[in-house]
Amino acid sequence: MPVELLRKTVAPYTAKKGEEYMNGKQRAHFRKILENLKAELSEEIDRTVHTMQDEATVFADPNDRASQESDMALELRNRDRERKLIKKIDETIERINSDEYGYCDSCGVEIGLKRLEARPTATLCIDCKTLDELRERQQAK
Repeated sequence: MPVELLRKTVAPYTAKKGEEYMNGKQRAHFRKILENLKAELSEEIDRTVHTMQDEATVFADPNDRASQESDMALELRNRDRERKLIKKIDETIERINSDEYGYCDSCGVEIGLKRLEARPTATLCIDCKTLDELRERQQAK
């Protein structure tokens, strides 16, 4: 996952005692994480497009052809997920610009630095997200 690669380049933010939540340094830190993640995802999408263009081989053997089509379908599905994540990253950067980042969309409390380090695009605090997932499970039944 690109987030794991990203963790090697951006150290987690360490808040100082008494530091205001979502101050300029924290917003800059998360903007950097998001911009790096977006760049990595974009590079991966470009790499996949070039690879698919280069490997567009027609195999005579139906099993080889089916395997290639299956691999391409999986890659396209993954890239579509990444494309959606890039859109979410852009929305999150807009939240940073408008000083709405780091606060729960549902209840308005602080999401927390550790949660944002784990999922920089989070828009719900852990409690609201847990309730949301419980509702989803109940509706799925």
